[in-house]
Amino acid sequence: MREFDTTRLPAQPTVVAPDGSDVRVLLGLAGGGMAHFTLAAGAVSRAVVHRSVEEIWFVLSGHGEMWRRQGEREAIVALAPGVCVTIPVGTRFQFRADAAGALAVVGITMPPWPGADEAMPATGPWPPMPGQPPRAADAAAEPDLS
Repeated sequence: MREFDTTRLPAQPTVVAPDGSDVRVLLGLAGGGMAHFTLAAGAVSRAVVHRSVEEIWFVLSGHGEMWRRQGEREAIVALAPGVCVTIPVGTRFQFRADAAGALAVVGITMPPWPGADEAMPATGPWPPMPGQPPRAADAAAEPDLS
């Protein structure tokens, strides 16, 4: 049996996510992990698609938008405190924060995040935030997940 654990939100980001958001890793179990994500005011993430994980996000503070696409289904939803969204495996997504303040969310990843190669570049509706250089992988063709 795994022992229970307790933690506090780290003061500084633990890592930068492939989409460009700041991540503060919290806790995890065999079935999933939890993290706190922050996107700076006015910032736009890189569009990505996950290979094997799915996520549930709950917005804590800030306002913005999230774009998601599954096959032909596509939608942009407003992000605000109290909004909860799902990102199933293979869903292309991108998000942005309003200029008025940073966007902060808590996310659950199932199964736990496997590593840097999990997120693949995708084509989203918005260019990544100014001053955020594209990764070499962003120039590659978008993966076929059909």
